[in-house]
Amino acid sequence: MNTPASPTPPPASSALVRLLIVDDDPLVRAGLTLMLGGDQGIDIVGEGADGAEAEELVERLRPDVVLMDIRMPVMDGLTATERLRRRPDAPEVVVLTTFHADEQVLRAIRAGAAGFVLKDTPPARIVDSVRRVAAGDPVLSPAVTRQLMARAAGGGSGDRGDRTERARRRFGQLAEREQEVAVAVGRGGSNAEIAASLYLSVATVKTHVSRILAKLELNNRVQIALLVHDAGLLDTDGEGGSPLG
Repeated sequence: MNTPASPTPPPASSALVRLLIVDDDPLVRAGLTLMLGGDQGIDIVGEGADGAEAEELVERLRPDVVLMDIRMPVMDGLTATERLRRRPDAPEVVVLTTFHADEQVLRAIRAGAAGFVLKDTPPARIVDSVRRVAAGDPVLSPAVTRQLMARAAGGGSGDRGDRTERARRRFGQLAEREQEVAVAVGRGGSNAEIAASLYLSVATVKTHVSRILAKLELNNRVQIALLVHDAGLLDTDGEGGSPLG
């Protein structure tokens, strides 16, 4: 955890982010509270020690973001994430882990977590991650996304073939422009970067992303990226291939 982040004023247009911290280690919770509580854009509304407690706290406190440890007693963070993301008023979830791309992180992303941060991440970057998730942006770099997607593709050849076929059928539900935006999301592009590459406005990109999420019943941009990968539309460097024709 090192030193706490310096208090930083939030952007003038941003609302205060309501944050719930869930970790079974009281020292970790204390460290996170110290580093995040000093930021003027974040309001720590509560702390929990396991996933079951997280559900009750979310119901009562209505946080915008939950910073969730994966490995906890009673109910682990993965099960809690799955349950929280099924709520109609689901908060965003960022999972905490000591591993860079383990199987549980992948499962949490597929369950709807908006990303993950390592427990030894510098404090300022954790603050930035919470803010970004609250604003609707993923907190996975393209490199980390590729690691997770490579792990997702690590099953047997039969499993990969079935997954590719299912992903291609779902991808085919999208209009041509939506497919182009989805592949750009799979490359890890931000809304501004996608807008520039496809000669669209940022607002139009946001609209396309929202339509993709709704059509495919996905939770966030990382799940779009995983679907694009499963459909075989990214090469080994993470660059986009040709959309389905």
